[in-house]
Amino acid sequence: MAILSDYEEEPQSVTKPFTAVLDTADPLRFLQTAFEFVARETDLFTKESVIKDVNGLVRSVKEKVDADERKRKEKDVAAVGGSNNNNNGVKSDNNISNSNRKSVKEESSASGSDGKEVVDQKMEESKDDDKKGLRVPNKGNGLDMENYSWVQSLQEVNVTIPVPPGTKSRFIVCEIKKNHIKVGLKGQPPILEGDLYKSVKVDDCFWSLEDQKAIALLLTKQDQMEWWKFMVKGEPEIDTQKVEPENSKLADLDPETRSTVEKMMFDQRQKQMGKPTSDEMQKQDILKKFMAEHPEMDFSRAKIN
Repeated sequence: MAILSDYEEEPQSVTKPFTAVLDTADPLRFLQTAFEFVARETDLFTKESVIKDVNGLVRSVKEKVDADERKRKEKDVAAVGGSNNNNNGVKSDNNISNSNRKSVKEESSASGSDGKEVVDQKMEESKDDDKKGLRVPNKGNGLDMENYSWVQSLQEVNVTIPVPPGTKSRFIVCEIKKNHIKVGLKGQPPILEGDLYKSVKVDDCFWSLEDQKAIALLLTKQDQMEWWKFMVKGEPEIDTQKVEPENSKLADLDPETRSTVEKMMFDQRQKQMGKPTSDEMQKQDILKKFMAEHPEMDFSRAKIN
């Protein structure tokens, strides 16, 4: 008696030639031609999710380009730093994270003779964070973990999870819920699993497989006015006071949101310098005005709550 194992035959695809010339001065025209070709030859653009899928693909590619650029810059800085260390006989401090060392080198070069003061300041900040149990955020305002890395803006969180080369999308398990996430490979323990720092908009979250060697996640925050301190509960927290938002992205926000973000950034800088926030300054101005209008009253014991 012959026993037949289950066999799933994959649908056969038809390959059709596509010919177009990329003009580097006008890449969008090339993309338009490619999309029109796909629209003629497939049913992709008949699906309701096409815009969401294409946006997810664009975000995934953009994230990969940004990650490659960050790695390139880190290698350049590491090469320069290694050369300087060999020439000067200066040993690096192992207690400073790689991302923190990079910022120290950049600021030292810019400050010239004041470089030593910048290094000392960064080392003190790093020690203070260690005492508090906080981590210095990476260049993407997130954290590089052992099995994955994440970066964030006020609106989104992007996660990159390396997987074995040649991994197929059908082997990936990805569950994104409002307050919980689970990502991994079928038949294996999850690579990333736990309760999220804050809730996300599930319908605006995506995942994709990059070059069959990394899973890219895009999580859209529910509260887009707060920086995440960690990805999932139980993991190290970052020091959100050291988050550095990209000024270029402020122009993409609507006026009301931009005003709120700029106020948050100003208050954050004021707190770092031990100065009053915008709300505290406003209360002080109100009190001064009231005192000027009522000189007969005694304000020697007046306090602002």
